[in-house]
Amino acid sequence: MKHFDLTSFNKIAESMRRPFHEDYFAMYSSVYDGIVKDPVLMMVPLDDHMVHRGDGIFETCKCIEGSIYNMKAHLDRLSHAATELMHKPPCSMDDIQRITIETVKAGGQRNCTIRIFISRGSGSFGVNPNDCPASHLYVVVTRLKSYANTGKIKLKTSTIPVKTEAFAALKHCNYLNNALMAKEAKDAGADFAAAFDAEGHLAEGATENIGIVTGEKELLFPRLNGILCGTTMMRVMELANQLVEKGELTGVGFENIDRDTMLKAEEILIVGTTPDVIGVSEFDDQFVGSGEGRICARLTGLIQDDMRCNADMLTPVVFD
Repeated sequence: MKHFDLTSFNKIAESMRRPFHEDYFAMYSSVYDGIVKDPVLMMVPLDDHMVHRGDGIFETCKCIEGSIYNMKAHLDRLSHAATELMHKPPCSMDDIQRITIETVKAGGQRNCTIRIFISRGSGSFGVNPNDCPASHLYVVVTRLKSYANTGKIKLKTSTIPVKTEAFAALKHCNYLNNALMAKEAKDAGADFAAAFDAEGHLAEGATENIGIVTGEKELLFPRLNGILCGTTMMRVMELANQLVEKGELTGVGFENIDRDTMLKAEEILIVGTTPDVIGVSEFDDQFVGSGEGRICARLTGLIQDDMRCNADMLTPVVFD
């Protein structure tokens, strides 16, 4: 077996390159307090507890036409998760915002996806967080991928158990449940999976929130006590009030939603950072509503206008 050291790394770097590296633009790491643009160098220490214990928190946001959308909401949620899970970030949220902007700028892409990670840090391969003398910050900028809405979006009920309420409400790096949900959906020929709790109430998807439009034209999402408070979901709920004022919706709210209610819904919506708002055409092999998707189309337009035109929601990145 070959043994490698730093002096021989450059010789093997080319052999490490993969086609998907074309989607990686820049990474900041507090381990070396700098930004790299070569994907081969975008590494995390194996003894970082985020790697071998899932002990980390993260946020995913996106830059649209040179501005980061809804950044304050993402940093507020990151700060909340840090407090709840007793993480001490290596710098302030203001510094994280500054570093994120600089990393996006270094990536050179006006449209991109941004992932911000705060890990417990390196220190041992044990389970005790106290083994880690300091946390790490990683910011990764990758290609922005829009979800191809073909109009034939299939949603399947998941058999994977939901997270407990305390952990479901926090965006942490233990995503085993989520990964298995995504695999289960794809293996079944579906686009998304819907989790239900022990009482039979809708929870969320693998990486998305799920809502419905009832026959009475009410927009509903699951109660927040058992799901992640999605930044896109909350913004959609705010924007949906415009449709209430115009009489297109009768109301918006959070309620317990069971499977039978979903099957009777006029529309089922998938909401998240990547998909924005898309409509489900089939749920558990049954067609959803009339198939018109009028509220979905209206909400999609509202959120996309918000991303591009609402200065209050945009953090500009000044590119050279």
